[in-house]
Amino acid sequence: MLILCSKATTYIHSFEGNFTREDSDPAVHESLGIENTLWASTVVASGTVIGVVVYTGNETRSVMNTSNPKNKVGMLDLELNQLTKALFLALVALSVVMVALQGFVGPWYRYLFRFFLLFSYIIPISLRVNLDMGKAAYGWMIMRDDNIPGTVVRTSTIPEELGRLVYLLTDKTGTLTQNEMGFKRLHLGTVSYGTDTMDEIQNHVASSYSLVSSSQGSSSNTSTTQSRIGQASAPKVAGQDFCDENRTYQASSPDEVALVKWTESVGLTLVNRDLTSMQLKTPGGQILTFFILQIFPFTSESKRMGIIVREESSGDITFYMKGADVAMATIVQYNDWLDEECGNMAREGLRTLVVAKKSLTEEQYQDFENRYNQAKLSIHDRTLKVAAVVESLEREMELLCLTGVEDQLQTDVRPTLEMLRNAGIKIWMLTGDKLETATCIAKSSHLVSKNQDIHIFRPVSNRSEAHLELNAFRRKHDCALVIAGDSLEVCLKYYEHEFVELACQCPAVVCCRCSPTQKAQIVKLLQLHTGRRTCAIGDGGNDVSMIQAADCGIGIEGKEGKQASLAADFSITQFKHIGRLLMVHGRNSYKRSAALGQFVIHRGLVISTMQAVFSSVFYFASVPLYQGFLMVGYATIYTMFPVFSLVLDQDVKPETALLYPELYKDLTKGRSLSFKTFLIWVLISIYQGGILMFGALVLFESEFVHVVAISFTALILTELLMVALTIRTWHWLMIVAEFFSLGSYVASLAFLNEYFGLGRVSLGAFLDVAFITTLTFLWKVMAITVVSCLPLYILKYLKRKFSPPSYSKLSS
Repeated sequence: MLILCSKATTYIHSFEGNFTREDSDPAVHESLGIENTLWASTVVASGTVIGVVVYTGNETRSVMNTSNPKNKVGMLDLELNQLTKALFLALVALSVVMVALQGFVGPWYRYLFRFFLLFSYIIPISLRVNLDMGKAAYGWMIMRDDNIPGTVVRTSTIPEELGRLVYLLTDKTGTLTQNEMGFKRLHLGTVSYGTDTMDEIQNHVASSYSLVSSSQGSSSNTSTTQSRIGQASAPKVAGQDFCDENRTYQASSPDEVALVKWTESVGLTLVNRDLTSMQLKTPGGQILTFFILQIFPFTSESKRMGIIVREESSGDITFYMKGADVAMATIVQYNDWLDEECGNMAREGLRTLVVAKKSLTEEQYQDFENRYNQAKLSIHDRTLKVAAVVESLEREMELLCLTGVEDQLQTDVRPTLEMLRNAGIKIWMLTGDKLETATCIAKSSHLVSKNQDIHIFRPVSNRSEAHLELNAFRRKHDCALVIAGDSLEVCLKYYEHEFVELACQCPAVVCCRCSPTQKAQIVKLLQLHTGRRTCAIGDGGNDVSMIQAADCGIGIEGKEGKQASLAADFSITQFKHIGRLLMVHGRNSYKRSAALGQFVIHRGLVISTMQAVFSSVFYFASVPLYQGFLMVGYATIYTMFPVFSLVLDQDVKPETALLYPELYKDLTKGRSLSFKTFLIWVLISIYQGGILMFGALVLFESEFVHVVAISFTALILTELLMVALTIRTWHWLMIVAEFFSLGSYVASLAFLNEYFGLGRVSLGAFLDVAFITTLTFLWKVMAITVVSCLPLYILKYLKRKFSPPSYSKLSS
């Protein structure tokens, strides 16, 4: 929604997109533009709002630059889905086998359906609930971590992805750097000034304005000139206190703030600025006033911005322009130093801006203003016509200087990048800066190690050049790649597969002059060609598409607002926090969810195995072993808390995980949850289910009427011991969960005894409290439990002794 306003009182909106004022004054025509546009929810401080234009169609730039975010699903969820499908096939196969062993007699399809229901615990229905609760717990732990303050988890579906990342794609400005610019270098063609020689500039400025002031004071030819000088020297204009030293500067770019702060440091201070004028204070306290005649804002297409001002005292009209060297090189007069010095500054990691000017006579400006206003009122091709008129001024401009500002690296960027590299994560830096600046930042941040070779991809424009350059790159080994966006586009057009294959072998890749669309395209290419998990991190609106395309998006709250932070899955305040986020929380989330998922599957397989053995003993009858309440209680109150307490387990202490990031490499192999570990848990479930059921039948043959109480008691004890076997680091809540579940079961034996009889009321067999208090019951149940669990404890001990995990020596 747009609200249009102007200083005039009454306007009529014409179909040509112009405003015409209706009163006694001459007609004034204004084109609709940014200058007379207020966005929705804007508070109008002055002037009058005279019209409203409402349009939120698909052709607006904001909508066209926005991509629909995808629904992100973690790899662990996809792996568990595959295992669940295998369990469903096992359910069908087991039911068919039971009916086949019956001989397909009678209404066999009815028996088949009953077996489906009896063995339905093979399908881990509670798995989704447990995992979702676990993910919510992981997010809560991340946000409560005092070592990464300000971190916000904006999704509850993919915290495990933090432990499976292979590629990290990062922005540069505001992500690796602080986006706080400091003025470092000024080059005037014949002389260059650095941070150690800025005092010379201050002396030059002070002496220059003292000479101007003295000459103005001595030449008082007319009263008009005297009055102007008197006004310019006044300490206040329109009530503004120019002596206020607590002023702050705001600009659309931090580069501009750095330039204005630097001019203040050398004696020339911007003290006031509005839409029509600006005031500068000289070292001697004199106020210079400049009237703003025209402003040409910066655009990504032009890569430059300009302003036309009239000095109040002299009436001189000057056109100033600053912009990128690639845009300004063809505008300024011929020189032999601009390209060379731009390259030198870029190699120092500085962001360069070229400044030029052009003096205009009153006639030249009036001619330009007429043509410019006519172009702005054009109905068709307005943008092109306005650009053509402005370009008529941008010819043979006088080159004033070349400036260099430095963007400082964020705190602990170097150790964080080194940690990620040691963890086996390949880092790609995607930036819109020029090649030399991006290469310098990659070296200074240790994204590229000092002893590592760098292959700078030569600019290519066609297929044959791309083929030659790819062949040259193929002959190099273990070197970082630096490539520009236009060369990247050519390579992806003709040799997509070959280029991605070669780039993925590089320890680091730097893509400069990248557009937001290209950033997202690179993420999708890595996902398509490698199948590995990708993470994108950025701080600005131009990183949103990349963040949304990645498997895991991380946003940084920086100088450019919260657009990236709000669009990301995880929001952090500093780049260094990503180390702990991945090494500690990513590791724990993946390991815990893998253990939780497999244990929930094991819990259902054990009781289904016992049901299969029970049905087999009774001639494959489709009779349930346990009644409804026991089946519900088994998955909830009796085992839920100990099983869910696995979300507190950790195999490695946080300090160890950060000290040895090489441990992260094992996580990317996906060994914590695979078909191999799944088959191991299936064998464990079949073994334990068979032992529990056959043990109850053999040891309690004379008391078979109590088989439900016997087998179910052994089952609960086995599950509690298996949780204890799985846990690697004990937490006090785990102990509470174990004893709470055991106490709940003992209480249910005493108060819910009607559910423990075989066949419940139909056979008239109820639980005898005196029976379960006998030593015979206790030692036989303990014997069954020991036989079901002891071999697994022995196997675990032998495995840790002869084939210990990679972290065991570190933790000991």
